[in-house]
Amino acid sequence: MINVKILREKPEVLKEALKKRGYETQIVEELVELDRRRREIIKEEDRLRSVRNERSREVAKIKKEGGDATHIIEEVRKIGDRIKELSNERKRIELEFNEKILEVPNIPHESVPVGKDESENVVRKMWGRVREFDFKPLPHWDIGEMLGILDFERAGKISGSRFVIYRKEGALLERALINFFLDVHTKEHGYQEVYPPYLVKEESMYASGHLPKFREEMYYACEDGLFLIPTAEVVLANLHRDEILNEKDLTRKYVAYTSCFRREAGSYGKDVRGMIRVHQFNKVELFKYTKPEDSYNELESMLKDAERILQMLDIPYRVVELCTGDLGFAATKTYDIEAWAPGLNRWLEVSSVSNTEDFQSRRANARFRRKDGKVEFMHTLNGSGLATPRVFIAILENYQQKDGSVVIPEVLRPYMGGLEVIRPE
Repeated sequence: MINVKILREKPEVLKEALKKRGYETQIVEELVELDRRRREIIKEEDRLRSVRNERSREVAKIKKEGGDATHIIEEVRKIGDRIKELSNERKRIELEFNEKILEVPNIPHESVPVGKDESENVVRKMWGRVREFDFKPLPHWDIGEMLGILDFERAGKISGSRFVIYRKEGALLERALINFFLDVHTKEHGYQEVYPPYLVKEESMYASGHLPKFREEMYYACEDGLFLIPTAEVVLANLHRDEILNEKDLTRKYVAYTSCFRREAGSYGKDVRGMIRVHQFNKVELFKYTKPEDSYNELESMLKDAERILQMLDIPYRVVELCTGDLGFAATKTYDIEAWAPGLNRWLEVSSVSNTEDFQSRRANARFRRKDGKVEFMHTLNGSGLATPRVFIAILENYQQKDGSVVIPEVLRPYMGGLEVIRPE
């Protein structure tokens, strides 16, 4: 949630930020007017309460002297009725204001390139050597089916489209990736591991910024009022909700493995084949709580932590900085890491690393106390470290051999019982 102080003191800054994102700016004027009207009503309520108190004292004095205070009592009653009317109007305005402000995205950092959509994102880094094949590389769905390790047909029979069953060495490779990611981030990068619930309350979705904007993307258990998480970010952003941490305890670094569930409602007909875009997938999520002055250094550090995974797997990748028009709702600055998939002849996003500054912490009321006693909102950062499906794709397509086999990256072999190659049956 944006800082209301910006809305009151610098609405033009917020308007400009929305323009850069490609949003309409009318909502800013609506919010300013609602806030003005609310403060006006509060002022009038306070004035009328003061008048009522004064009149009530007059009534008490008149009665004490044996006089008739009927006309003043009636005046006090009318003042009370007016206060009640104003209070109801203020509550209605506050409800409308609170609903509208949750629809306003975060303000992009000044360093973010301005652009209308993903076509204007900026490639900041290239890493690794793109392999030259002496045969035509196959896409992952063909490789997986030939090796008998990916089963799309039976997944479709059981669950419908956009699902996959991992089998034999495929299931082992998926498990190996999760354990490898967790080990690197906990043992080398110093993250504390968390294994969170997969179902969360509605208020948790609001706190992380996934509601109200992304409601249609969520799976919802209506009888229980719980949402299946689209990412562990939801849980980690709520970990210190309504808490005040000490300055000495920051930065807090968390890592969590979960399955993720997304309806992909807005991607009809896009990336239908294979497992580029599925309804259920595994992801290892990185999350940080930091002091405001540290958050952008921590963003660069988190980016390096995510990159390190692909470097260890020796998979070519590039780092892309998102422009304002492609920036996520809660983010102020985001880097995407895209792995090369030769069978598809395209780059696939395997991680998105973002700083949300105090956008989530304001929603979650997650604060910290400085040494001088001042209490402030923390900054939060999140990043995939990594999502497994597209890394799985990149391994199959980059490590495929002419005979149909797939070589296992060396760092994963200890997690797969020493297996070096997956061969066709």
